[in-house]
Amino acid sequence: MADENDGSPTPPQTLPRSSRRSRAGATISDVAREAGVSLMTVSRVMNGKANVREETRERVNVAIKALNYSPSAAARNLAAASEIRIGLLYSNPSAGYLNEFLVGSLDQAARSNVQLVVQLCEKEEERRDTVERLIDSGIDGVILPPPLCDSEDIHGLLVKAEMPGVAVASGRPAIFLSSVNIDDRAAAAAMTRHLIGLGHRKIGFISGNPDQTASALRLYGYIDALGEAGLVSDPAMIVQGLFTYRSGLGAAHELLERAERPTAIFASNDDMAAAVVSLAHRMGLDVPRDLTVVGFDDAPQATTTWPELTTIRQPIADMSRAAVVQLVEDIRIRRDGLRFAPRHIQMSFELISRESDASPLG
Repeated sequence: MADENDGSPTPPQTLPRSSRRSRAGATISDVAREAGVSLMTVSRVMNGKANVREETRERVNVAIKALNYSPSAAARNLAAASEIRIGLLYSNPSAGYLNEFLVGSLDQAARSNVQLVVQLCEKEEERRDTVERLIDSGIDGVILPPPLCDSEDIHGLLVKAEMPGVAVASGRPAIFLSSVNIDDRAAAAAMTRHLIGLGHRKIGFISGNPDQTASALRLYGYIDALGEAGLVSDPAMIVQGLFTYRSGLGAAHELLERAERPTAIFASNDDMAAAVVSLAHRMGLDVPRDLTVVGFDDAPQATTTWPELTTIRQPIADMSRAAVVQLVEDIRIRRDGLRFAPRHIQMSFELISRESDASPLG
């Protein structure tokens, strides 16, 4: 056997096959299962947090040693880069909405001195793996803009991991998550009343993606306002959209090719409203002289469309800022071992009148 000081090279140690496999494949989820605790508890132990019982800490450390678990260098470096790391999951098809949301959240993350990790979570069949990887990386909390704010799968993963999250713009926020939204039903009713006040009685409505709870609330608001005015909602005047420009084109075709077409169309977001305006121009219709078109959100699309859209202003950037502030507060409350109670914030909306609406001819 060579003496360790005789200058001879020391042959590399070869780990047993089972140990090599554990080191390469073990995740924080494996450690949690082995120790019989949550992912958040494992994260607390690994980060040296005080609010863990000693027997639990020992159980986690035994599991880490048994599995030869070591977080990736990238995860360690990220964890060291900031005291708090929060994830933002997105899959919104509206580029305008997403842009506003990112502007607000990135700005507030910088102000709050926290690290924001932005993660695409587009394909439904891959969402679970994406969220689990984000949790495994040692993230402290998650922000869920629409449509992920309504994902029961993601909600379940956060509950299992005891991880705080904030749902933004959900029409029916989960009771165990904090949330930031507006009153979508009241906002849609306000816009419909505005159209009725201009003299419109044949008002088409393009609903949003049925996977999002806010879509139903906007439809209910439209129906509420019609009922208040003594008007009966005509099912043929309500067409399904998906919050995308393309779906808005299809819905607009359906409404404008009717024998008795509407004098006004209320689209559930600005992308679909912009599509209605585009099709109306193609059909030789003047907006708003021949057809009034209004939207929802006041995303950048509202002012790049001609004519500029009358719309409901949902303060998207401010909502994302509030989500970051709330999530950081929730994380700190939990770290201090205090009782956590989700907080639900409802922000104000505003009807913005521009150039795409007018009284009907005749």
